[in-house]
Order: sequence, then C-alpha cells, then structure tokens
Amino acid sequence: MKARIAARRSQGSSLRRNRERGSATAELVLLTPLLILFVLFIVGLGHLAHARALVNDAAAQAARAATLQYLNPGQAATAAQQTATAALASAGLACASESATVNTGSDHPGGTITVTLTCRVDLSQEIAAGFPGTQTLTATFTSPIDTYQPWNQEPVS
Repeated sequence: MKARIAARRSQGSSLRRNRERGSATAELVLLTPLLILFVLFIVGLGHLAHARALVNDAAAQAARAATLQYLNPGQAATAAQQTATAALASAGLACASESATVNTGSDHPGGTITVTLTCRVDLSQEIAAGFPGTQTLTATFTSPIDTYQPWNQEPVS
C-alpha cells in the first residue's frame, strides 16, 4: 500500500512539473517590458533633477551678475537676464520660455539682490523623445552686494 501511494506521489509531482514547464520564461517575457519602463522612468527623474540643479545654478550666476551692476537697477536686471540665458545655454538646457525677475530693494553696499529664475522645460527634449508635457522649474537666489570693493563706491560729486 505504501509503495502504491509513493508511486502516485512521484507520478503527481512529475505531472505538476510538466504543467509548469516554461512558466518562468513566460513570466520573464511579461515582466521585462515593465522593468524597462521602470528603469526609463527612474532615468527620466534623474534628468529632471539635473535640470532643476542647472536652473538653481543659473539663478545663482544671475544674482551675482546683478550685484555687480547694483548702481543701476535696469542694468542689473539686464545683466541677470543675459547671464541666466547664457548659463542655461552653456549647460545645454533649452527652455521653452524663460524669465528672470530681479528684486533690487536693498541695492546698497552690504545689501542683497534677489533673482527668481523661471524656466519652462519641454520634457520631450530633456527626458526622452515623445515624453509628453512641460515642467516649470523655478529657482530663487539671493546674493550679497560687496561692501568694500572699489567699484561699489558711489561717485563723489
């Protein structure tokens, strides 16, 4: 009796193994596209984080450029815009639209100038071709105006 039960058990397990043959291959074929999409999504998030860092850096450069022209608020705003555009272009970030807002409220030696840079990024250009949508990246940076530099002195009349 025990021999018959053992024979049936071994026969049943071999039938089960035959039915499951190839299932690992089918699972792999079904999961591979999902894994590839997940990896591409993670890479896309990395590209977006890099674009945010580039906008932050461009805002810092623009604020520093504006502090060098603090005596004339119009020139400070122009210097900030030109510097931001040049910094983003040299970094390879193409903004669909870009604007730099300069706050020269405390534009005196020892004061600060704040620049807010906004860049609308086309995701199909930055992440991957065919990726839909745009993302607006904004960075604000405040730079101090040098107190003891000779170019910061008001002209003597």
